[in-house]
Amino acid sequence: MAKTPKAKPKLATPTDLASNQVSNVADALNAILADSFALYLKTKNFHWHVSGPHFRDYHLMLDDQATDILGTTDEIAERIRKTGGTTLRSIGHIARLQSIKDNDADFVPAGDMLRELRDDNLKLVEKLHEAKDIVDAAKDNATSGVLDDWTDRAERRAWFLFEASQGA
Repeated sequence: MAKTPKAKPKLATPTDLASNQVSNVADALNAILADSFALYLKTKNFHWHVSGPHFRDYHLMLDDQATDILGTTDEIAERIRKTGGTTLRSIGHIARLQSIKDNDADFVPAGDMLRELRDDNLKLVEKLHEAKDIVDAAKDNATSGVLDDWTDRAERRAWFLFEASQGA
């Protein structure tokens, strides 16, 4: 007698969101998660490679910002799971979803680093605003609330980068 193959188990996180809302929220948050990982790595890249007369200040600021960005990644992924979605699974998955461009240049002047990261953080803010509309339409109040915090943090990073880039 042939054995019937077992069905693969599914994640069955309890949620009050409709299945299409779970998908919409997860898609929006996974795009933010991918951009957060891309922004984290770019910020660390610039932290490692910054040079010039303001080296120490920029080096420390970029390290602080990278730590802040990395701190949000687990929060974002866990929020996706709490709503019944699934999260990113690989570097390839990140690459397929990220909208923040990598910078593989051998040398980037410090001022250009700061301006590029400022623009990237502002791009992330735009994505967070778009996600806010999606989660509000799904009546996902908890995600809506944390999006406000993540937006404030990205705006703060952009502000610091803007101020530091004046004269850089």
